[in-house]
Amino acid sequence: MLRPAKELAMRFQTDAIGLTALILVLLAYALFGSVFLFRKRPPQTEENKRAPAATFGIVLQGVSFALVWTARRQRWWPFPPSRAGEVVLAAAAVILAYASCWLSIRAVQTLGKQWAYAARVIKGHELITQGPYGTVRNPIYLGMFGLVLSMCLVFSRWWSGLAAVVFFLIGNHIRIRAEERLLRETFGDQFEEYARGVPAFIPRPWR
Repeated sequence: MLRPAKELAMRFQTDAIGLTALILVLLAYALFGSVFLFRKRPPQTEENKRAPAATFGIVLQGVSFALVWTARRQRWWPFPPSRAGEVVLAAAAVILAYASCWLSIRAVQTLGKQWAYAARVIKGHELITQGPYGTVRNPIYLGMFGLVLSMCLVFSRWWSGLAAVVFFLIGNHIRIRAEERLLRETFGDQFEEYARGVPAFIPRPWR
């Protein structure tokens, strides 16, 4: 009877850093979700055009978020014992999760009434280039990707994490292409100039 209890205590002690990191990352997920679930809905605005092809990209991104939960690795720290290594990995995952969450929230706030799940252009639509949109053209998707990666770091087996990343990037590519095709049709040269100076997904801090 004592042996299983000691083993459980040892496992809990060993996994304390990982458990703390997992809880903090989950709280970042909850914060991210609450922004979209409880956000005050703007007044209904006339829709001029929509890009239905982006829906498939949304589905693939959703599959990615599901995949990070499909297989939990048996040991939070899968390498030779290292308290410093555990702390570094945990800190990286937590910082990534909250930075990604902050980026997505700021991007939604910057879009204001123009934000929507569907790819669309509304009456009086403006091309947003300030705030996070001055760093990347799709900051919400970059934030979502960061959240996927943070969960991979603290929870997933390598194969489910890799599958999640692949599904997300494929869905992301489909979604960005569909949405930016719509923006090119709407804003023409204004969007082309913006796209030349600002990357679509991966920031270029050296520019």
